[in-house]
Amino acid sequence: MKQAFSYILLLFFISGFSQDITHTISLEEYLGYVKKYHPIVKQTHLITSEGEAKLLKSRGAFDPKIAVDYNRKKFDDSKYYNKLNTVFKIPTWYGVELKATYENNDGKYLNPELNTPDDGLYSAGVSVSLAKGLFMNERMATLKQAKLFTQQAQAEQQLVVNDIIYNALSSYFNWLKNYQSLKTYEAFTENAETRLEIVKKSYFAGDKPAIDTLEAGINLKNRLVDLEKAKIGYIKSKLALSNYLWIENNIPLELEDAVVPDLNTIYVVDQVLNSSILNEEAIDITNHPKIRALQVKRDILTIDKKLKTNNLLPTIDLQYNFLTTDFDPLSSLNTANYKSGLQVNFPLFLRKERGDLKLAKIKLQDVTLDLVATEVSLKNKIQSNIQEITSYTNQHTILLDLVEDSKKLVQGEDRKFDIGEGSLFLVNYREVKLIESQLKRIDAEYQLLNSKTRLLRTLSSLY
Repeated sequence: MKQAFSYILLLFFISGFSQDITHTISLEEYLGYVKKYHPIVKQTHLITSEGEAKLLKSRGAFDPKIAVDYNRKKFDDSKYYNKLNTVFKIPTWYGVELKATYENNDGKYLNPELNTPDDGLYSAGVSVSLAKGLFMNERMATLKQAKLFTQQAQAEQQLVVNDIIYNALSSYFNWLKNYQSLKTYEAFTENAETRLEIVKKSYFAGDKPAIDTLEAGINLKNRLVDLEKAKIGYIKSKLALSNYLWIENNIPLELEDAVVPDLNTIYVVDQVLNSSILNEEAIDITNHPKIRALQVKRDILTIDKKLKTNNLLPTIDLQYNFLTTDFDPLSSLNTANYKSGLQVNFPLFLRKERGDLKLAKIKLQDVTLDLVATEVSLKNKIQSNIQEITSYTNQHTILLDLVEDSKKLVQGEDRKFDIGEGSLFLVNYREVKLIESQLKRIDAEYQLLNSKTRLLRTLSSLY
């Protein structure tokens, strides 16, 4: 694969490359470039990285914390006070916080309640939320949601990459379609030029009337106009394809005329895209990234609803700390020496809390309905794509036979004209019908390729 890539790059950049030699870039090689080097495909990895960064940030709410508070006041050679207060806190999953402190205060004008022994005062205790915040609080909700956001980011990343690859494939198929159309018009323009020369020679030899030279000339001009249109379409499709071709260091590539699409793409597309998944019986949307993203969103909103429900409870915070002048040994902790506190807070009407809960329920109901609608929409879209594939497969098969039959008619009419039994008008008419059949066959092939990738896009299975 690497050797093939290097060879293509060589074709891209060597100036003066012979236009008589062409190199085919296959669908598999093309997809290799898109998946490895396309900037937006690489950019999607940042979505997951951002989710992981948010998860790390939310975990910081449970990090142990050390705080030191030191204050000193001295005025007119009088020491008013020295206050040292150090705290070590360990937040836990539920509404419980472990805390250890050390205080050492002294001074002439120190508040008496802040007095401590000469060696300071140690304390170890716990702070507990008995109602609001016990089983669900902001820190707990944020961490749970951050874990879910990471899963949501992964699903969204797959959807973005899936769309990029689908658009890249559509550009390749459009390039292939326009290349085939161009080659068709080139071949029939060459036929028209050859026929005009033959008719002219026959006219000068007295075998054909002058009106045949006029008709052959008109036919050639029509072919030349169609050829110019085909050239414009091919150039535009080639430039559109170049939008998806990059190499390392975000360097864009531009296709040279010597590089052409693989004309056998229709026969290898199933293998390249792993289209065995197109088996209707094997299709399962339960793990579809769009479904997963909505399910994760529902779980996030469920956590938010639980938090808002918990906020209806009163705030009852209890603190209890053992006090000692010696932190070692632990036996020095005495239940007779303690500091405790109780804080109770309860809004009378709870209008803010009830309003938040109602909004949370509405959002949860909205995403639940969205999930149901998305499942139905995906199933219907999958069925539609499968029907498209069946129809375009049948059309392509029929048109292959139609092209062969039209070729035989043109060849037969051409032989009759050469021996003087036919007319140039019928030759041109048969040829026009052959061109139409050929273009219909090319378009049916293009639609068949696109319908397969549309189904894979709907299933989000392109990456």
